[in-house]
Amino acid sequence: MDDLTRLVQEEIKRQYKSVRQFSFAVDIPLSTINSALHNGIGGSSFDTVLQICHALGIKAFQVENPFYLTDDMQQILSQYVELDDYGRHTISSVIQVEYDRCTAKGQIAAFGGRGKSVHVSSEQEAQAVDALRNIQKKK
Repeated sequence: MDDLTRLVQEEIKRQYKSVRQFSFAVDIPLSTINSALHNGIGGSSFDTVLQICHALGIKAFQVENPFYLTDDMQQILSQYVELDDYGRHTISSVIQVEYDRCTAKGQIAAFGGRGKSVHVSSEQEAQAVDALRNIQKKK
């Protein structure tokens, strides 16, 4: 499935909860939208693609390796531009951590995300348990 089709599916679910509701809202036959989602948006007529993307607030940039911009992303980018160097660095760092988490490249498991296990020896485990007990006693 191509990126645009995947993005359209995600935005329909997020904004309209179902393909049927979206179909009624944009006045495109349900069979047309189902076909476009099943076979890929690229196989639909240009007018249909424009109508779907416009209704969902999706804008495309670049012909090769297209980048699709939703209203949410446009708002984030507008806010990012207003940040100072410290703010841009902070956002870039958070994005990198989240990218690593989502692509299983990192070892961070925030919000129940995927993380990698760390295997330690029995001696190291005992030392860690003792250290935690000492911390708890100090409280």
